[in-house]
Amino acid sequence: MKKITIGSLILVAVILAVSCSDVQRDPGRVYMPDMAYSRAYETYATTAEIKADLLKRGIHFSNTPVPGTIKRGELLPFLIMKDSIAGDSTNYHASREVKNPLTSMDTVEAARLYLVNCAICHGPKLDGNGPLYNDGNGPFPVAPKKFVGDAGMIAMPEGQMFYSATYGKNKMGSYASQLNTEQRWMVIAYIKSKQAAAVTAAAAKTAGGGSTGGSDSTAKK
Repeated sequence: MKKITIGSLILVAVILAVSCSDVQRDPGRVYMPDMAYSRAYETYATTAEIKADLLKRGIHFSNTPVPGTIKRGELLPFLIMKDSIAGDSTNYHASREVKNPLTSMDTVEAARLYLVNCAICHGPKLDGNGPLYNDGNGPFPVAPKKFVGDAGMIAMPEGQMFYSATYGKNKMGSYASQLNTEQRWMVIAYIKSKQAAAVTAAAAKTAGGGSTGGSDSTAKK
């Protein structure tokens, strides 16, 4: 009996060893192979050369979303697309009509987001003198825009600021990957609040006749 048991165990071990000697990766016939084995997305294939190479292999890839689509979970969608033709500013000008959809926000968090993402160029005081410029002594040779003290930036509508933060403008790149839609609107609301405060302070100073310039009409003669 023991011999039969031992023989059976040896036979099972041999069968297992033989069957496991070669990994079987072929599942047989697949009903819908495109769904069972989807093509991998090349996330960072951004150059025209890489996309052309993928196309030669039958892979139709684009790293940009379909125009007009909104990603899952997106809040406060911005429906104006980036101007796609060089020199065209149609959508950039159209963005002037878009209003900030936020009715309230965490002002402390908005200030933090500005300091982390914007102050390095535009300065903690919004004066265009961040560490990258540093009065002309920094690594960036061109002075960034002044959010406070520049009439053009003060007059720029919120929607146009949002367009620039989303798609980039001139030397500034897009911040859509660093800040989500709500955060970008928070930063813009923070900038506008600082601009309004600076304008109010300047108007009050002008109405008061400056700091120390006038004579004292109450002085005794």
